[in-house]
Amino acid sequence: MRASPSATNSVSVKTERSEQLLERACRVIPGGVNSAVRAFGAVGGVPRFFERGSGARVRDADGNEYIDYVGSWGPLILGHANPDVLRAVQSAMERGTSFGAPTELEVAWAERVCDALPSVERVRMVSSGTEASMCALRVARAATGRDRVLKFDGCYHGHLDALLVGAGSGVATLGLPGSEGVPKAFTDQTVVAPFNDLAAVESAFSQWGNEIACVIVEPVAGNMGCIPPAEGFLAGLREICDRRGALLILDEVMTGFRVAYGGAQLLYGVEPDLTCLGKVVGGGLPAAAFGGRADLMDRVAPVGPVFQAGTLSGNPLAVAAGLETLTQLAKPGLYEGLETRARQLMAGFEAAAADCGVALCSAVVGGMFGFFFQAGPVRNFADAKQSDTALFARFFHAMLEGGVYLAPSAYEAGFVSTAHGEAEISATLEAARKALPEALKPR
Repeated sequence: MRASPSATNSVSVKTERSEQLLERACRVIPGGVNSAVRAFGAVGGVPRFFERGSGARVRDADGNEYIDYVGSWGPLILGHANPDVLRAVQSAMERGTSFGAPTELEVAWAERVCDALPSVERVRMVSSGTEASMCALRVARAATGRDRVLKFDGCYHGHLDALLVGAGSGVATLGLPGSEGVPKAFTDQTVVAPFNDLAAVESAFSQWGNEIACVIVEPVAGNMGCIPPAEGFLAGLREICDRRGALLILDEVMTGFRVAYGGAQLLYGVEPDLTCLGKVVGGGLPAAAFGGRADLMDRVAPVGPVFQAGTLSGNPLAVAAGLETLTQLAKPGLYEGLETRARQLMAGFEAAAADCGVALCSAVVGGMFGFFFQAGPVRNFADAKQSDTALFARFFHAMLEGGVYLAPSAYEAGFVSTAHGEAEISATLEAARKALPEALKPR
């Protein structure tokens, strides 16, 4: 796709076609979107309907082009429409789109995942991150004979009832339903603690330790912005779980093969009992997985009594895209390049903010990044909520005008791909230097 000549200029972005499509979509789809955050509810304005992507850029239905830092919310680590991935999918598609039966390709995919993640001795494919989390919890409860689950405020593990909860910060509390339609009885078994707070975890185990089956955590939080684990936090969770007889589940749906080839567990040197995977492992197609120690995974049917099934699990198109993606990601130096570009981007944002006298703090882990309009540090969701979200919304729209597409929420991580080169980073920083003063103008 041709680069937009106005990618670094503040222009009047046309939205007529997106507006028409939204109006049409709202008649048949709740809110006009098939995932809530796409609706621009956190930033206002008209959600963009995209029609094409290539490399680091996307084009919307009105013909506007943007440098993209959403990347389908993380999976497109090789950029949009990577030619090798497209060829792999085309080859698989010519042999059939779905069989509901085993294929050699999914065996190769599973072997690649197990080779990359030493903690994963067995892996089962599913179709979404939500499904992976649901299954991992089921295995943990079966293995321990316990019912309670400990999660962290601001961490998102999909929209299954038991984990769709919120709680106040400061102490561990029982979860309250975070959505209508979730029975309180489902979340009564969920304990919520602040991220990066081992004292709160110890407190929870002191109260409910013999009932807690597992601790589930995003090793790098990506759904309250990008918040890395504090030094010793993940190792501390591992020690507490071992001491208390609970399992540790790392939700690497976002971080798996995104922050390092072996995921965050390799990067931070922590070995979970179970791992949830998604996004990158499907190469942009619907695929996810859960895996872990052989003794735990052998509890899953048909070997053991923990039931799991899925008509499209191991879909050959998704497996082909995922396997080709993982093959390319094994190249030496690739992740160092991703992190270098992400750090250039965030250093530029911080410099632009400093020039305007605005507080901005940022974080980078591999190909993930995030920033907050506040001085920081940001260690958990309570800290993240101190950010100036109104300023973020204005900045977001000013960046759209400048030809840059960021996640439409102050509480979402951003992503760079191998398709983001020096030209894209430079153009983005030029747009940011123009967008921030625009966002600061009195309204």
